[in-house]
Amino acid sequence: MAIAGALTIAFSAILVKQAAVSPSTAAIFRCAYAVPVLGALAWWEDRRLGPRSRRDRAMAALAGVFFSADLICWHHAIVDVGAGLATVLGNLQVAFVGLVAWLVLGERPAARMLATLPLVLIGVVLVSGVLEQGAYGADPTQGVLYGLATGLAYTGFILVLRAGSGEQQRVAGPLFDATFVAAVVSVAAGAVIGDADLVPSWPAHVWLVLLALSSQVVGWLLISGSLPRLPAAQTSLLLTIQPVGSVILGAILFAEAPSGLQLVGVAAILAGLVMVARVRPPAMEGI
Repeated sequence: MAIAGALTIAFSAILVKQAAVSPSTAAIFRCAYAVPVLGALAWWEDRRLGPRSRRDRAMAALAGVFFSADLICWHHAIVDVGAGLATVLGNLQVAFVGLVAWLVLGERPAARMLATLPLVLIGVVLVSGVLEQGAYGADPTQGVLYGLATGLAYTGFILVLRAGSGEQQRVAGPLFDATFVAAVVSVAAGAVIGDADLVPSWPAHVWLVLLALSSQVVGWLLISGSLPRLPAAQTSLLLTIQPVGSVILGAILFAEAPSGLQLVGVAAILAGLVMVARVRPPAMEGI
């Protein structure tokens, strides 16, 4: 389930780029088109398991705020540095989760996790293109900044969504609440930014519907369903399939051609993420 989900969401950046709409517009319709399907699944889930608590629903709604920020920043990164590199940068959440747990929850990370941070940071610098002329992307440095913001927002989304899943590890309900709130917040954010188009052209709608049904519904239901069945470290490791897949798909479908140094940066980041994901905190032992 985790592998299938990661492969499904690997197409997210490709579909966003193909839709050729503004960052806020892509975020709005990715969520809006997924809401009816997720709402029906959430209703069916509540019929089987009973209603969720107000706390769980509030946490899932808060996750939606983080998810909206994640999507908008990530879509800006796609414009600036391409689908593949933007997805690699967005998946820095694998490393950020441990840092946030340390700073906010007081959970000291493993030594190996700390040791990987210089490798990841070197990779980020190389992807940004500041060390060379002619790096791939319309504005690779700005793309890296948006990518880092994506990783931080993605971290908040993952941590809060898990907290809102409740003891029974709901799947559709929390995802429905988060997606609905993300759609509303994206409309508001798009109005403030000034790039929201609520009536995009029909060809764009086709790609946005595919984005919503594939990534937001199928992909995230598979990933959410796998979370209670796998150790968190193993899930994070499997999710690195997404950035690898996006880099390959970007090269094949859009002829994206990162420079040699940028590809070295990608390799450094992915190596760091794999090393971080393989770290098992003491609380995870025996799971």
